[in-house]
Amino acid sequence: MNGFFNRLRDGLQRLMTGRYGTDGLSRALLIASAVFLVLSLLTRGLFFLILAFACLAYIYFRMFSRNYEARRRENDKYLEVTSKVRKSFRVQKKRFDGRKDYRFFKCPGCGQEVRVPKGKGHIRITCPKCGVQFDRTV
Repeated sequence: MNGFFNRLRDGLQRLMTGRYGTDGLSRALLIASAVFLVLSLLTRGLFFLILAFACLAYIYFRMFSRNYEARRRENDKYLEVTSKVRKSFRVQKKRFDGRKDYRFFKCPGCGQEVRVPKGKGHIRITCPKCGVQFDRTV
């Protein structure tokens, strides 16, 4: 049985040689396809089902494409369009991970977010960006 899986893996590797594969846009399309499938089940509508299969077809087209440059440009455009949203999620995750050890304050001068260790009492904070000093209780 192990030999079968090795042959299958080798065959898939040969098939994908020279092909583009997956990237961030493909993963986003896969999530969109799953959402459309769930919506088609909930609404019993054909429209969402067609959208789901269109997303899947486009994923496979991109994955098996040999035109690396065009697929890279598509992915770069997707990353450029979604960069602000992805950055916002990264910042929120960083804040959430540090919520037990740090407090976060906005500088009244420039709006820069400043991270301060918890448990320091009443302190004067100096903004690293603009140098404005402000008092807070941590």
